[in-house]
Amino acid sequence: MIHSWTKSGANLRPAAMLLLLLFEVALLDTGTLSAAVAFAATAAAGSAFAACAVIASRCAPVVPRTRVRTAIRDRERRTAFLPQRDPDARGRTRPRAPGRALLTATA
Repeated sequence: MIHSWTKSGANLRPAAMLLLLLFEVALLDTGTLSAAVAFAATAAAGSAFAACAVIASRCAPVVPRTRVRTAIRDRERRTAFLPQRDPDARGRTRPRAPGRALLTATA
């Protein structure tokens, strides 16, 4: 739950910057009605989007814990081969850097 909250929190940063920019335009351009209407329309669209996101998140089906466990187990089985690709893994020799020829190769 916390992980999904941090992802959505990261998505709020561009929206906050846009809102701050529109608020600044509305304050600098106090004489026109179009800036106020644009600010109000942005606020209305943002609140409608937030309401739709809340409704959609409540309508999402609950995933049983057993399915989460099997998904984690399946992912672990798929990634079991990754340590074999690691040249620094325990028991593996480091690959040689190009350079001086080996004595056994020259004889």
